[in-house]
Amino acid sequence: MSTEVDSSKFKEEIETARLALRKPQLADAEAIFSRFAADPEVTRYMSWPRHRSLDDTRAFLDFSDAEWMAGPAGPYLIFSRETGQLLGSTGLSFKSPSQALTGYKLARDAWGNGFATESLHAMVELARELGVHQLEAVCHIEHRASAHVMEKCGFVCKGVERVHTEFPNLSPGIRTDVWHYVRNF
Repeated sequence: MSTEVDSSKFKEEIETARLALRKPQLADAEAIFSRFAADPEVTRYMSWPRHRSLDDTRAFLDFSDAEWMAGPAGPYLIFSRETGQLLGSTGLSFKSPSQALTGYKLARDAWGNGFATESLHAMVELARELGVHQLEAVCHIEHRASAHVMEKCGFVCKGVERVHTEFPNLSPGIRTDVWHYVRNF
């Protein structure tokens, strides 16, 4: 059995009404770092530590490349189609060919404009196109805005998963309860 990934399924660029999503590149490191990855407010509810240096951002880019090598998609950067400005990131992480995880993060000045909903809709459509049967997402129990975005995108809350995820920017070393959302196709 071949472990080679079918690159014909790769969709490295996606456009929505207002957004352009694309696979991250090494040249994006400084913008990722300065726009959202080093921002304590943006990373507050993330399951990864806030970037403290460009080396942390380069490590994310290495992770991104590995995700893209392992499956037909991976992390995407979110840009404004109008201005070209980096707004945040989203993506798919595959647990199996039919099951994936998704999430998103946006720079503070991009909050409240519907970009999270628009980018999550793009991931839902991509997952459907790639033959995913179940798309999952989790969010911190106190992050109601994120839960609302998932609900607007057709995800169903399966309840609270107890002591599930570490949020190192809130409580390092401690696993916290999360809302578990699922979207079936």
